[in-house]
Amino acid sequence: MSWSVLLTKLSEGMLVSVEIFVLTLVFSLPLGLIVTFGRMSKNALIRNITKLYISIMRGTPLMLQLMVVYFGPYYLFGITLPRSYRFLAVIIGFVLNYAAYFAEIYRGGIESMPLGQYEAAKVLGYSKSQTFFKIILPQVIKRILPAVTNEVITLVKDTSLAFVISVSEMFTLAKAIASAQRSTIPFMVAGVFYYVFNFVVAYTMEWIEKKVSYYR
Repeated sequence: MSWSVLLTKLSEGMLVSVEIFVLTLVFSLPLGLIVTFGRMSKNALIRNITKLYISIMRGTPLMLQLMVVYFGPYYLFGITLPRSYRFLAVIIGFVLNYAAYFAEIYRGGIESMPLGQYEAAKVLGYSKSQTFFKIILPQVIKRILPAVTNEVITLVKDTSLAFVISVSEMFTLAKAIASAQRSTIPFMVAGVFYYVFNFVVAYTMEWIEKKVSYYR
């Protein structure tokens, strides 16, 4: 196989990996904040259900979660879903998993805020929602960015787990080509692709960190 054909095929897989990456972030970041509200709720039922969800998501392998999301509807309810559901199952599995991790990162950031911030906002006449979204959340985002960056970089590498339900992202294609050609070159090229992808993500997150560090 020529280099141009190899790069073309792996580039197609890379696009799938990027899709998984972007869609996971778009949905898991806001969902993580919602889960945080549940985790910090004064309602014991909501709080305990949320804690159980986070415990399951963080305590079981993402690979297993993807299999449950994809095969679960058939084995639990006898529902046969189309092949196109594979990609949707990957997104659902990734979003549910990463939302749990982001939720705990958000919670750590929120709980690190001094109570004086809330009291000062109350004196100034801010409502609870105004206090959170205008005063607390912007500061929380600054504090949690390093931890979020670590999870985002991990997500880049985790996209390769989509192979478990036969979604042809970059690593899956590299493995198929390597098997057919009896060569490790596709793996090396895939490794370079992942490194470049991670480098761009890390550089972008570092740029964002510098942008929000406006008091330094």
